[in-house]
Amino acid sequence: MQTQKLLSWMTKLIVAAAGGIFSSAFVHGTGQLEAAGSQTSIPQTNSEPRMRNAWAVRSANDEVLKLSAQLGVRDIVIYGGPGSACLPGTDQPLNKPRAVYEDYLALRKRIESYGLRIAAIEGGFVHLPRFRDVALGGPKREELISELIAEIRDMARAGIPIYGYHWMPSFVWRTEPTSIRGGAVATDFDFEIVRSVNDRVSCERVRASLEGWPLSCESVEITRDRRYSEEELWQNLEHWIKVVTPVAEKEGIRLGIHPDDPPVPSIAGLPRLLRNHAAYRRLMEIYPSDSNAIEFCQGTFSEMEDDVYEAIKYFGSRNKILYVHFRNVSAKIPKFHEEFINTGYVDMYKAMKLYQEVGYRGVFIDDHCPTIEGDVAFPGNLGGYRSRIFAQGYIQAMLEAVRKEADGR
Repeated sequence: MQTQKLLSWMTKLIVAAAGGIFSSAFVHGTGQLEAAGSQTSIPQTNSEPRMRNAWAVRSANDEVLKLSAQLGVRDIVIYGGPGSACLPGTDQPLNKPRAVYEDYLALRKRIESYGLRIAAIEGGFVHLPRFRDVALGGPKREELISELIAEIRDMARAGIPIYGYHWMPSFVWRTEPTSIRGGAVATDFDFEIVRSVNDRVSCERVRASLEGWPLSCESVEITRDRRYSEEELWQNLEHWIKVVTPVAEKEGIRLGIHPDDPPVPSIAGLPRLLRNHAAYRRLMEIYPSDSNAIEFCQGTFSEMEDDVYEAIKYFGSRNKILYVHFRNVSAKIPKFHEEFINTGYVDMYKAMKLYQEVGYRGVFIDDHCPTIEGDVAFPGNLGGYRSRIFAQGYIQAMLEAVRKEADGR
């Protein structure tokens, strides 16, 4: 039953994916927005801790916002941004080419009306057919970049401080789910299963062998007519960074890219760029700026062959970590599965202490939580309300422990 539920959720996620990584199509409530008003967002005061807990949602409905206030989750990450099919923070169809300033301002004001604060917008666009020319250097690249920059500028002017996005034209891949503690179900990836995939036919064949597990076979169409070299894709990413970062600096918004998940050299014949520390150092060197940074998915960095603790130290000490996906996995590539936050191979206490030691300032969100017994769908990504609240409690307790230890209490 648990596996069937996770399969059902994941199928809808792949089909609907236009927001955050694995962002869910499940939402509750009306998501009605208030009228636009002041442009000033709630600031962080000196009395607040510099490391804080948060969670990410697609729909900022009454239920989620009331619960956030009750649980002490003051900072909210919203799945959406360029390419999303819904109005920001709602499950309402967008019904226009893109979201605009007034939409983002209304979202921010709605969240603030509950005494909460919007920490970031998280999404992605290069996996969507409409925007692939940006990553692949197609004929509409400059036109699309102009459209993307216009929306990012509107976000910034509405008081959105951070936009986190991915650079995965072939999107996120998993193979079959696996059973973990107590029969809970989590995602799994085994590279050997998909190593032979090099076109749509071979992808569909592997997907059928997984009994319908939602591999992103639609993205395999990218390599149907030609092959792209890794260096060619890097040139396209460099062009994007050099164009968008000066705009972000001027508008006062920070941008960060999520690592490739899974962080393997290629899938279905398409190279995956941001798969190790060296790639991120190269990314930072393209345009040195606080507005060219990292959506630091600790889970994906833990899947890499490189050392996750070294990543925290290196990028954290250089102010390159915008916010953290605080999740755990069983092992590094080529085979791993996701875990409860406290049962993977990463020492989460050690990781949290490192963030504290390097002076990281930002939020930690729960992410890719397991499917557990009797849970109810949460309008975020993987995991229902029970699973997410368990992870939230763990993050809040860990933050308090590390903070008090640092204060000598």
